[in-house]
Amino acid sequence: MLSFVNQKRSFTEGIFRKSASIKSCRALQKKLNCGDTVNLNEEPMLVISSVLKDFLQNIQGSIFSSSPYDKWLDVIDQGNEEDTTTATQRQLVQLPRANVIFPQYHFGLFYNIEQPSSSNQMTAYNLSVCITPSMLCLSNSGSSENFTKQVT
Repeated sequence: MLSFVNQKRSFTEGIFRKSASIKSCRALQKKLNCGDTVNLNEEPMLVISSVLKDFLQNIQGSIFSSSPYDKWLDVIDQGNEEDTTTATQRQLVQLPRANVIFPQYHFGLFYNIEQPSSSNQMTAYNLSVCITPSMLCLSNSGSSENFTKQVT
């Protein structure tokens, strides 16, 4: 599914921002969960991206679960790009290998989606608002709205 979205996503306006119908998403999720063969070419891109985003949101403990939530937020506050990169790398080496490889594919996808942002309206900022809360587990003390403000 990730590969399919990466190939077909470029000009889908609002991908990961616009929601598809719940009924359509549940139908696709049911097919995928049952192991049925799914022709993604027959599914609307917004349904596919909504199901993928839902999958990210429902990974137990989130992709970046091995490190405390607050440490990921500290990475954002590093100031300059070099310090932020170093802090991010320090956090990533603490994660299980699968938790590092999986996001690499996603970040590549997000980069490819951002490239035609003049037509799909998905700038890096818009992608960060739509996706980051799905990839980081919120601490008990933080609200989703405050979290989004912190990471963007």
